[in-house]
Amino acid sequence: MPSTVFEASRTADRRRVASVPFIAPSFVLLFASMIVPLVITLYFSVEHYNLLSANGPKFTGLNNYLYLVRDPAFVDAVVNSCLILASVLALTVVGGTLLAWLYDQTFPGSKVARLLVIAPFFVMPTVNALLWKNLLFHPLYGFLAFPLRLLHIGPIDWFGRFPLLAIIIILSWQWLPFAFLILLTSVQSMDAEQKEAALIDGAGPWTIFWHLILPHLKRPISVVIMVEAIFLLSAFAEILITTAGGPGTATTNLTFLVYSLGLLQFDIGLASAGGVVAVVFANIVALFLIRTASRNLNPPAAVPEEAEA
Repeated sequence: MPSTVFEASRTADRRRVASVPFIAPSFVLLFASMIVPLVITLYFSVEHYNLLSANGPKFTGLNNYLYLVRDPAFVDAVVNSCLILASVLALTVVGGTLLAWLYDQTFPGSKVARLLVIAPFFVMPTVNALLWKNLLFHPLYGFLAFPLRLLHIGPIDWFGRFPLLAIIIILSWQWLPFAFLILLTSVQSMDAEQKEAALIDGAGPWTIFWHLILPHLKRPISVVIMVEAIFLLSAFAEILITTAGGPGTATTNLTFLVYSLGLLQFDIGLASAGGVVAVVFANIVALFLIRTASRNLNPPAAVPEEAEA
C-alpha cells in the first residue's frame, strides 16, 4: 500500500512538471500585464511630473504621498468610497435576500417578473447613469417629479441636494439583480423537505426565513459581498456622467480622484500616488472580505468516527 501511494505521488509530480511548458506562457503574460503597470505607477508616484510643465520628471520621494494625504479631497474620497461600498452592499444584500425569498414562491407571471428584476443588470453603466439622470431624477420631467407634484412637493434637484444618495440609489439599482440572481439560485437549491417539516411543526413564514433560509444563504451572501465590493470600489462611469464628482467633492471616490488628478489636472505624479493608495485600500478591503467569506465557504472539518465514539 505505501509503495502504491508513492508511485501515484511520483506520477502526479511528473504530470505537473510536464504541464509547466504549456502553462508558463500564459503565466508570464498575466504576470507581465500586472507587474509592468504597477512598476511604472510606483516609479511615477515618486516623481514630480506634470504634463503642463516644461520640465521633465524630477525625483521627489514621498512628497506626492504626503501632499495627497493632506489634501481634503483625498479624505472626502476615502469616506465617500466607504459610504458607497457599505450602503450599496447593505441595500443589495438585504433587498436581494427578500426578493429571492419572495420570488421563490409560485404565482402567475413569476417568470416574467423574474426577468424584469434581472434586466437592470444587463444595462451598461453609462446608459444606467443617463437613464437615472434624464428619465427618473430630472427635477421637472423625470418620472419621480410627477408623484412629488401630486404631493405638493417642489422640484428636487437630486444631484444637487442629495448627490451621494443619488449615486447610491443608481448603483444599488444596477447591482440588486446580481444579488437577487445568486441568492434566488441558492434558495431554490434548498431541500424542500426541511420547509415541509417546519410547516408541519407549525412554523410561520418569518420563522422559516430566519431559521432555515437565512442560514442557508450565508455562503452565497459572502460571495455576493466579495464580488460586488471589487466592482463598487472602482465605480466611475455613474459618477462621471451624473455629478462629475461634485458638488465640490461630495461624490468623489478614489477612482474619480485619480482620474481628476491625472486627466483633468495632468499631474501624473499625484495621480500615480493616488493609484497606489487606491490599490492598497482595495487590497485591504478585499483581504478583509476574503477572510470573512472563507469562514463561510469552508465547511468545518469532519470529526472522525473514533473521536465521536
